[in-house]
Amino acid sequence: MDLFDNMILGFSVAVSWSSLLACFIGVALGTFIGVLPGVGALAGISLLMPLTFDQSPTNALVMLAGIYYGSIYGGSTAAILLNLPGSVTSAVTCFDGYPMAKQGRAGKALAMTTLASFIGGCFSIVLMMAFAPPLVAVAQSFGSPEYFAMTILGLLAASTLSQGSPVKGIAMVVVGLIVGLVGTDIQSGVARFTFGSRELLDGISLVVLAMGLFGVSEILINFTTMHRATSRNAVDTSWAAMMPSKQEWKDSTGALGRGSVIGAVIGILPGAGAAIAAFISYSVEKRLSKTPERFGNGAIEGLAAAETANNSAAQAAFIPTMSLGIPGSATMALLLGALLIHGVQPGPLVIQTNPELFWGLIASFWIGNLLLLVLNLPMIGIWVRMLMIPYHILYPCILFFICLGAYSARNNPIDIVLVILFGLMGYGMKLLQLPAAPLLLGLVLGPMAEEHFRRALLLSRGDPTVFITEPISAGLLAAAVIIVIATIRSSLRKRRRAMAA
Repeated sequence: MDLFDNMILGFSVAVSWSSLLACFIGVALGTFIGVLPGVGALAGISLLMPLTFDQSPTNALVMLAGIYYGSIYGGSTAAILLNLPGSVTSAVTCFDGYPMAKQGRAGKALAMTTLASFIGGCFSIVLMMAFAPPLVAVAQSFGSPEYFAMTILGLLAASTLSQGSPVKGIAMVVVGLIVGLVGTDIQSGVARFTFGSRELLDGISLVVLAMGLFGVSEILINFTTMHRATSRNAVDTSWAAMMPSKQEWKDSTGALGRGSVIGAVIGILPGAGAAIAAFISYSVEKRLSKTPERFGNGAIEGLAAAETANNSAAQAAFIPTMSLGIPGSATMALLLGALLIHGVQPGPLVIQTNPELFWGLIASFWIGNLLLLVLNLPMIGIWVRMLMIPYHILYPCILFFICLGAYSARNNPIDIVLVILFGLMGYGMKLLQLPAAPLLLGLVLGPMAEEHFRRALLLSRGDPTVFITEPISAGLLAAAVIIVIATIRSSLRKRRRAMAA
């Protein structure tokens, strides 16, 4: 059966009234869940999974998938308008989306987010249709040495995310690595840096850290800056004002293309995830830009790169989940659980044994992305008007949702305390002009780097050359060395210019 026949089979399933209704309900609920700060896809799918128990396996997976990528779409709204990422995947959106909102370009930022998300999602859908089998083979070729090399590359690239000195960026990466050590050692089972607290055995939640560093700290900054707390600028919500200009489209074209590719490649790697794709895509665009100082101050190409990559990765994450039965995240694990509940065994044989499920899901991605585009563009004006709500009314509501989201993620009361502490920490970092993005990336990649480093040495019986004898691992480490050399040369060049001036 060729690709054309497969897609005919998929759309014959996806355009049925029951599948269309399931897709619409999924993306609508997912968008609403994503807009609520601190809830996220994981909590949303957990709460709404009982709705699918009396449905067919295909309709159940279509609805849950719609909730998943719908929440990825919606999560950017709070990140842009309130500097409050509801999940780690939307944290990178804060870097340039929130500065654009403060500049009166909130509508334009939301429009670019919607369009970039649509482009990234469509790219991964095409990739899934045409190249699912070979892409699965690529994912299977990644072992522990390759994953470790990839995390090292990401951690070194994090220094380019910082505004100013790369030394500050590296220092914040180290802080993130230290925070990532809290919890139970995955191999020995020994509790580390928990200070006798049982609540910290599971480690520090990424969502708690992101909401504290970005959301709570922004509330504290606004409370201590009186003129920002008492007034706001009106935002033009007309269609002409919200659509990106020709120059902005020109600036963002490369970011959209590169973000789609980076997101798709990283998305098919089990355990990598959309957050890493967004960080790496943003880092690449800043490195390639002729004006990197604009990033973090409202660069629309930075926003486009992050949003395209995280949505492309979110769609591509279904490839290892459906084809290999390997969940790349807790959300994907929930979707696998839903398949098992409905009597479908995920794995390499799912395409042969349940072709209508696999290809019907892919066809529903086209419909779901189109529905999200149609739903989100008209809603931009409504979301932008949230900016006109006075701070003394808005911020207590935000804090409520932050605490609710922090608690609901793991039902752990200490997470409420941690999100406030990280908020105070983020406030202090802003006063000291220390970047928060590398710290977040250090927490994302640190545990993954440690796990694969120790596993690679265990499998190689302590031979460290395993990291340079594997071609993919050696190539990634070589790229990391190139980044270090380029960063040093850039710093020396700036110092010489300063001395000459």
